[in-house]
Amino acid sequence: MHIHILGIGGTFMAGIALLARAQGHRVSGSDSNVYPPMSTQLADAGIAVSEGYDPAQLKPAPDYVVIGNAMSRGNPAVEYVLDQGLPYISGPQWLAEHLLRGRWVLAVAGTHGKTTTSSMLAWILKHNNLDPGFLIGGIPSNFNQSAHLGAAPFFVVEADEYDTAFFDKRSKFIHYHPRTLIVNNIEFDHADIFADLAAIQTQFHHLLRTVPSNGLIITPHHEAAVETVIKRGCWTPIETVSGQGDWQAQLRAADGSEFEVVLQGKSYGVVKWQQLGLHNVANALAAIAAARHAGVPAANAVESLAEFSGVKRRMEVRAVVNQITVYDDFAHHPTAIETTLDGLRKRVGSARILVALEPRSNTMRMGVHALSLAPSLHGADQVLLFAPANLGWDTASIMTQLGNKGRAYHNTEALLTSLVAQSQPGDHIVIMSNGGFENLHVRLINALQQHSAARGSLA
Repeated sequence: MHIHILGIGGTFMAGIALLARAQGHRVSGSDSNVYPPMSTQLADAGIAVSEGYDPAQLKPAPDYVVIGNAMSRGNPAVEYVLDQGLPYISGPQWLAEHLLRGRWVLAVAGTHGKTTTSSMLAWILKHNNLDPGFLIGGIPSNFNQSAHLGAAPFFVVEADEYDTAFFDKRSKFIHYHPRTLIVNNIEFDHADIFADLAAIQTQFHHLLRTVPSNGLIITPHHEAAVETVIKRGCWTPIETVSGQGDWQAQLRAADGSEFEVVLQGKSYGVVKWQQLGLHNVANALAAIAAARHAGVPAANAVESLAEFSGVKRRMEVRAVVNQITVYDDFAHHPTAIETTLDGLRKRVGSARILVALEPRSNTMRMGVHALSLAPSLHGADQVLLFAPANLGWDTASIMTQLGNKGRAYHNTEALLTSLVAQSQPGDHIVIMSNGGFENLHVRLINALQQHSAARGSLA
């Protein structure tokens, strides 16, 4: 079967492409902007990607067109599919019908931490010889791919609340019918499709309705937005994590790099790993609980996490140049920014932290988080904010709140020049964006290397 994917460059749709290819289908796709790591992953799999949405890409007609949720009416390829009566389907529905049916689905939902928690969970199952299938919105370093067909009955899926397609406005996760469900947290996000937090909570309650009574739901202990959803009705056992929950972490290092895992007063071992931040400690507890539901003893899961090596673009160290460490982080929400910087601060102590931030998500670009963005950056010593002309809101108030440690730049060249000029040995530079950021990561590393070489030649 020939499957053509519209919007193949997105993390979810690229994963669909890999899974379809693994099933033996011929796969092609198109997108307007494909960048690493997804572009690299698709190329390595031998999947042809066309730039743009020329209807000629659909000639001869594929057997199925899988349409990503970034596609809308008016797109020339979409209009051609409709006009010609070509068979089409959304990515989540394709996944549900062709891969998830009959499998034990472990879904990870929530505003933050989905990718990392899904990666942890898939790794625990793999490390315990269960060979799970998975589809994750990033690339776990332990696997070096975002999707895997798997041979076992288990399938781990990152369960996104964003809408399914232009013809299906339900959240993606409604299609997955999990037996094990993690809900990490619920906050207001995706302001381009949700009017308020209540609208998001309604979708999460729809998700809870799909979990069977012999399944398991894992939630944070005493998080108001999640508890509001549960109070609407829940027919599945619940285990809670963090705080005074069923699963607790007793910290042995302030940055979260070492902690003891305790379930209802009984210790199951100590996780000692390279991850940082209390948010990742909570993610780990949820992953351990979910793996236990699938049959992995908690002590085994704790041992597995010692070898978890993180996710690309989640505080990924890209380079160390002249004692300056450059990180790449997929930042998209003030809460995630704040917890990430808090973890880094606890690890590096008084060393300087410089943040280059691109408000890239639709919600960020709309200015919905403008009031909470500056407070979330308090852990940084310097903040360089990318504010292009089409940003959609005035960054002046944020700059005022940040005072002399914040500055906005209208192009990345000026931002890069300033960042290099400010940098000094011992610094930690965090590039925060959920997009390509005009390849700032690579440009910065190259510029730092040249800067270091120039200093050396003058010495």
